[in-house]
Amino acid sequence: MEPSAEAQIATFIASAAKQPLLDAAFELWRRRTQLDSVEGRPTAEEVRVNRTLTPEQISAKYRWDRGHAHEGPMFDYLKRAHLRADDDAIRQAIITAVRFEDATFTHFSWDGDFWDCVVRAVAKASAQYPDFLETTYRDARNNVAYYYK
Repeated sequence: MEPSAEAQIATFIASAAKQPLLDAAFELWRRRTQLDSVEGRPTAEEVRVNRTLTPEQISAKYRWDRGHAHEGPMFDYLKRAHLRADDDAIRQAIITAVRFEDATFTHFSWDGDFWDCVVRAVAKASAQYPDFLETTYRDARNNVAYYYK
């Protein structure tokens, strides 16, 4: 029997709570599709509407979702993981985590051994965003490898 949605979310939040705020934001951001799925997002109506979007509209929606991640459910997840954190610090951590992930993808260039390309991309992004733990950079490498496999 699969755990309830609340139990699954609580597991993600408990894991994030063990990390500094910035790293917790990245962990939860990486798990956004799992969190959305557990929470029933997108809804059937949202799926129906999304299927009618042009490629340009999909790109604009993607950029908007990322640009406003700190205003949506991600804020609530991170707040639950770090109850004592200031709301502005939570918002900034989410913004930074999203930008860091974007940087890892931007710096990826498949020119040589795949894993070397992944490592290089995250190294370049980490130079721009040096305040994460080494375990987060490891997770970022795995994230990039997953998306570019």
